[in-house]
Formats: sequence, C-alpha cells, structure tokens
Amino acid sequence: MVDAISQISHLRPMSYLDLELVLRWRNHPDILRFMCTQHVITLSEHQSWFEQVQSNPGKQCLIFEVDKKPLGFVNFNQIGAGGIADWGFYTAPDAPKGSGRKLCRAAIRYAFSELEFHKICGQVLAFNTKSINFHQLQGFKQEGILRDHCLIDNHYHSVICFGLLTTEWQNNL
Repeated sequence: MVDAISQISHLRPMSYLDLELVLRWRNHPDILRFMCTQHVITLSEHQSWFEQVQSNPGKQCLIFEVDKKPLGFVNFNQIGAGGIADWGFYTAPDAPKGSGRKLCRAAIRYAFSELEFHKICGQVLAFNTKSINFHQLQGFKQEGILRDHCLIDNHYHSVICFGLLTTEWQNNL
C-alpha cells in the first residue's frame, strides 16, 4: 500500500493526448447526470470545443494527476475584468475516495496563486446535494439561485451559484 504522504499530486495543462480520456470521463453516467448539457458528446464535438479553448487565453483546462496518473479535470473561464472566473471540475469515475478534495485544493491554490484570480464562481444543479455540500466545505459561499435554469429530460432545474474570494481562501489556510 502506498503511503498517502508520499503521493505527489499536481495540475498540468490538458493536451490533445488527453481528449479521449476526458471525453470518456465527461460522458460517464455518474458525471453526465450532473451536467446541464445532458447529451453524450461526440469526439468531433469534443475536439471542436478543445480547439476553441486552445485559442482563448481566458480559458484554462487542466488535468489533475496523482503520482502521474490522471484522476480529474478542471477548467477555469475568466468571465470579467479583475480576475473573476467560472470553474468546473470532475474526478475520474474510478478515482480513489478523497481525490475530489485533493483536486479542489490544488485547483483553488492554482487559481489564486498562479492565475491571480480575485474570485472563483461555481454553478451546481440544485439536486446535486453532494456538490453543494462539497463547495460549502471548501469555503464557497452561496450567492444566488438561478431558478428553472437548465432543462433536463423535459424538466427545469434550478442552479445554485457559489463564489470564493481570494481573501476568504487566504484566511482559511
């Protein structure tokens, strides 16, 4: 058994070599059910998305690795002046328990320390209580509700909006 202390985790930029892996994760039923976009994404759609991301300096797509094994995906999308960014993330469906917390800590540290963001914003489908609780445990504050915001299987679902400021993160270090 590998000692948890000896594990090395980090974020690295996503590359074309990661496309099929990330697509497989994104289309997995355990991840797909918590997305506003519910259809299974094709490889050509995924490639087009990634080409657009690559040409936009305000977007960052990252792979989370532990001991060089890819275990998750994170994206940041700068949405305004002054370092305001949306984020989204998921762990690999077979990632070990606790990977989400490690991914989150690494991503938040990267966003505030490396990218120098002022605020990270997240949106969670209101029925995704696990993700709502997760955001709150990481220090995010609920900032609003977008009522009936996503149409999934002919039913509208609300979205909970979260935010985390760099000062709140620094105060909890």
